[in-house]
Amino acid sequence: MTLALDPDKTALLLIDVQNFVLDPANHPPRPAFYDRATRIVLPNLQGLMDTARASGAEVIYTVMENLTRDGRDRSLDYKLSGFNIPKGSAGGQVAPETAPQGDEIVLRKSSACLFHSTNFDYVMRNMGVSTILSTGFLTDQCVEQTMKAGASLGYRMICVEDACATDTEERHEAALDRIRVIGEIASSQAIRSALAT
Repeated sequence: MTLALDPDKTALLLIDVQNFVLDPANHPPRPAFYDRATRIVLPNLQGLMDTARASGAEVIYTVMENLTRDGRDRSLDYKLSGFNIPKGSAGGQVAPETAPQGDEIVLRKSSACLFHSTNFDYVMRNMGVSTILSTGFLTDQCVEQTMKAGASLGYRMICVEDACATDTEERHEAALDRIRVIGEIASSQAIRSALAT
């Protein structure tokens, strides 16, 4: 089955591809994550971004970052997890390998789900976007939660399987199994081909 995408109604979403997530000093050892992120995910994201931009599809970012310096605005799950990325900190910046260009949108979120702690839904509807290509970190947390919320709101949600990662390959595959119930799964090559036609 050939994947069909309308670039005018499609957004490539990079979830938490940011300094805090990619810096091993911020987390317990997780070599499988860093290997997949640097060897597979970041190169695939760069290719997807190039193709999306060339096709006219939107490229949109979300990063974990408090609205406050002390993090009092964070969701309960972020407080329990110990995620405290102060407003304006280097950890809240998009990773340089995937830096935004021009006026590409960066939304700062303080919960695992982009739809719950930002105006993402409002922005997507204003821009006429109905298909969201979900990528980034972590597959079984922020990516999965955003996929589920988007599907509930009526978006066509597509998880780009080789442009996501989590702590282990087993957790990544388990998340993809759950995502298949509410959305689509595609490779970065399939997405690039669909956007280029």
